[in-house]
Amino acid sequence: MDRDLAARLDEVDGRIAQAASDAGRDPALLTRIVVTKFHSAELVRELAALGVRDVGENKQQELTAKRAELPDLDANWHFIGQIQTNKARAVRAAASIVHSVDRARLADALDAAAPDDESVLDVLLQVNLTDDPGRGGVEPAELESLAEHVDGCRTLRVRGVMAVAPLDEEPASAFARLRAYSDRLRAVVPDADWMSAGMTADFVEAIAAGATHLRIGSAITGPRPMHG
Repeated sequence: MDRDLAARLDEVDGRIAQAASDAGRDPALLTRIVVTKFHSAELVRELAALGVRDVGENKQQELTAKRAELPDLDANWHFIGQIQTNKARAVRAAASIVHSVDRARLADALDAAAPDDESVLDVLLQVNLTDDPGRGGVEPAELESLAEHVDGCRTLRVRGVMAVAPLDEEPASAFARLRAYSDRLRAVVPDADWMSAGMTADFVEAIAAGATHLRIGSAITGPRPMHG
């Protein structure tokens, strides 16, 4: 067992608890997702041994491979990367929760890929907080119409919003806007109260803005291995 891994996890959890306390929130109501992209399945197993139940992946091939290597792992697998529509079936087969639904066509593909038991997949709607339409996420003006569409998909359950803070803006102001989009979503889907925001550099601001799901990678996992 990597003792440093345990120490980093404890340190981040301490910072999460402090940020929640500062914001007058209960840290027990926050979900800390450890993003394990480019790391081995073995690291995921070590995290699970330390009590981690929520892990995140950005790439479908990596998610699929790790699930295959860890078939008995008791974990929620969060898919947080962009999804090409033709990868929807593979993502649906491997993910417990998808954070990055940003268009109706993708929602339809995920819905069509439901398993035979038609179990429901929890999804979040990714909102683009930048002015660059090439970035992932629905344009804020289209949030309600996307929410209505996804809410109508039989095997998808809209749980909330997700976003990545832009690099050229203070995280606090970006997350304040996301909080407003979260309120708008709840006008369409009243119980969609999850807010996935905050990474290693900005999770304190995300907690202050009301984030419920934090996506933290290198602060816990350590530097990413070199990858091709």
